Amino acid sequence: MSLIKFKHQTPAWGPLDNLFNDFFEGEFTPRKVMRTGSVPAANIKESVKDFQIELAVPGRKKEDFKIELNEDLLEVSSEVSKEIEENNEGFTKREFNFSSFKRSFRMPEIADAGGVSAKYDNGILTVLIPKLEVEENPKRREIAIS
Repeated sequence: MSLIKFKHQTPAWGPLDNLFNDFFEGEFTPRKVMRTGSVPAANIKESVKDFQIELAVPGRKKEDFKIELNEDLLEVSSEVSKEIEENNEGFTKREFNFSSFKRSFRMPEIADAGGVSAKYDNGILTVLIPKLEVEENPKRREIAIS
């Protein structure tokens, strides 16, 4: 027994509708690329002293990133545009590329917002968020009853 892919056809539009959908929503059309997006993958690690967020963003410079802390929301964004123009014998070639992303992370209550730091090395953007120091063993004391 073999599996056969079934494309659902709406009776109102018929096969012509599928032709347009296949053309305008193909694998490499801008609409499809826009829908899937290019948001970098993120790893979030927690240790005893801090949180560490790693974003895989190769091919960029540290100047391409913007990191903002808005109340309890950490926003990491980047915009890169590149334009190449060649003028040779009788023809002009012009290529341009634009890519951007924005990721937001909610800061936990135990995060020290004043100590957030970041570094970019070998295509990995690392954001370090220290934890607030909390007394694990509060001193024992007796409370008087009035």
